[in-house]
Amino acid sequence: MIAREAVAGRLREALRRSPVVALIGPRQCGKTTLARTLLPAESLNYFDLENPVSLARLDAPLTALETLRGLVVIDEVQRRPDLFPVLRVLADRPRGRARFLILGSASPALLRQSSESLAGRLEMVELGGLTLRDVGAQALGRLWLRGGFPRAYLARTLRDSAVWRRELMRTVVERDVPQLGSALPAQALQRFWAMLAHVHGNTWNAADPARSLAVSEPTVRRYLDLLSGLLVVRQLPPWHENLSKRQVRAPKVFVRDSGLLHQLLGIRTERELLEHPRLGASWEGFAVEEVIAALEPEAAYFWATHAGAELDLLLLREGRRLGVEVKRSDAPVLTASMRIALRDLRLDRLIVVYPGSRSYRLAEGVEALPLTAFADEGAMALWPGRPPRRR
Repeated sequence: MIAREAVAGRLREALRRSPVVALIGPRQCGKTTLARTLLPAESLNYFDLENPVSLARLDAPLTALETLRGLVVIDEVQRRPDLFPVLRVLADRPRGRARFLILGSASPALLRQSSESLAGRLEMVELGGLTLRDVGAQALGRLWLRGGFPRAYLARTLRDSAVWRRELMRTVVERDVPQLGSALPAQALQRFWAMLAHVHGNTWNAADPARSLAVSEPTVRRYLDLLSGLLVVRQLPPWHENLSKRQVRAPKVFVRDSGLLHQLLGIRTERELLEHPRLGASWEGFAVEEVIAALEPEAAYFWATHAGAELDLLLLREGRRLGVEVKRSDAPVLTASMRIALRDLRLDRLIVVYPGSRSYRLAEGVEALPLTAFADEGAMALWPGRPPRRR
């Protein structure tokens, strides 16, 4: 098992603050494994709602839960939406009794129920796949090729990893989607997912996939929202301000896990990846997910104008604006687009992420950094106004 100390620390901090914490993330990303580092599965305080025994214990949920003390874990909570009103009652008891950690893969259902029943009582912690901070900078190539799902990353062979990823995608469209009450055909959704892989890193345009699938544009928008809600696709929203420029207002779309992206593109080996025409887009998506995971922004956007200026990431935190540009080159240089973004967006700092091994200054407030710089906790010091990063 790979220790995931960063997210485990965030989870413990959330449990100290809030009576109910939801750990959400895509299927098989490691939520249950992480929860079991806090509470053994054999504990009477652990309920796995895919286990008939746990389901039977919760036939009378208030009776089963009200006497428990300490940490209580409820896994796959979206299977029992009737538990949310009960958790609200228990969360309102005097402090010092139980803390509830609820886990779920079907985040749209989880968020809907929690917003109705646990408003003001719930804190969300999102868990993605393994990151460079989890596996170390030396494993960058393996992580990029196989993706961050633990079983895909740790598989004995590349073939084993590919088979596991293929089966995960089949499970998502055939099992998770119907659990959300959606009647969308699994085969069409799988085809749509494959189409997204070919526009990974581009701004969203519903016309082409709608025409290819012979459905309406609102229908393909539902497909996109569904996969985004299951946390396997990212819609990166556009940032727009009152500037004297026409700005792009459609989101960018990414397949969040690089291993799933490569599976959809038919990429099996490192050589195939390096020779593939979507190499640059794959690198951009991989870097975007690593940067967001490492820097934990309050909000993340991209920015682009119809005149051609753009910024891959605009990250906001504590009133600061951090710009991130991703380049797949040996020695990136300052470009006119970067200068425009730095000025028009009033960035406190601009970082150019690239696959090299050394950091260097490009201009005042602009620095080139290797992606491996985000493999340790010192990456948080990249936020403007924080202490200088250790070198």
